[in-house]
Amino acid sequence: MLALRRSLTRALAAPTMAPQVCSSFATGPRQYDGTFYEFRTYYLKPSKMNEFLENVKKNIHLRTVHSELVGYWSVEFGGRMNKVFHIWKYDNFAHRSEVRKALAKDKEWQEQFLIPNLALIDKQESEITYLVPWCKLVKPPKEGVYELATFQMKPGGPALWGDPFKRAVHTHVNQGYTKLVGVFHAEYGVLNRDHVLWWNESADSRAAGRHQSHEDPRVVAAVRESVNFLESQQNMLLIPTSFSPLK
Repeated sequence: MLALRRSLTRALAAPTMAPQVCSSFATGPRQYDGTFYEFRTYYLKPSKMNEFLENVKKNIHLRTVHSELVGYWSVEFGGRMNKVFHIWKYDNFAHRSEVRKALAKDKEWQEQFLIPNLALIDKQESEITYLVPWCKLVKPPKEGVYELATFQMKPGGPALWGDPFKRAVHTHVNQGYTKLVGVFHAEYGVLNRDHVLWWNESADSRAAGRHQSHEDPRVVAAVRESVNFLESQQNMLLIPTSFSPLK
């Protein structure tokens, strides 16, 4: 009896193990890589677009010495005019914090880059995204134009709509209607949102590929499956700046 009491005492005193989380409840493939991409959109004051871009071109080196610029574009079509869009890469959130602290101490960047440009900006937006696990960032073979297609999906995450969305993207790529640069999933900002960055030689080649894809039963079938989980979508045609790493 004494032995039984001691056994029960040890059992009650033992630390409680944390319950294991069943993988079937996950919202999608795990994000193990800390690398993320910050999407920044600046809405410029009317008539200030050229002045802003010239100043950025002249002084962008003051910013890129601190962290990697993936691409910098002016928005040609889609939404509000006088708008620029750029993507910055960070190793993790600690890295971004270190960069922001360094910029706060960089007097040359503040005086030549930040302060002059702030006077030209009407509004700023930031969104944190990850590359989806089944996609790598690909540099296009030559200069062209870019399309950023944004898909607002139903709540539930990639566990609900990830596979149909992936099939829809890959069907466009596999048939050669466009070139895929990257697929990004929002981490901070509007949730359940995916961005697909496409590349085409020109706006006309993009239009031609889109018209052909609409007649392809493989693309139509994949899109019909994915659209069941879609709430809204929008896009922008992006023109790379002369100082953009992605041309």
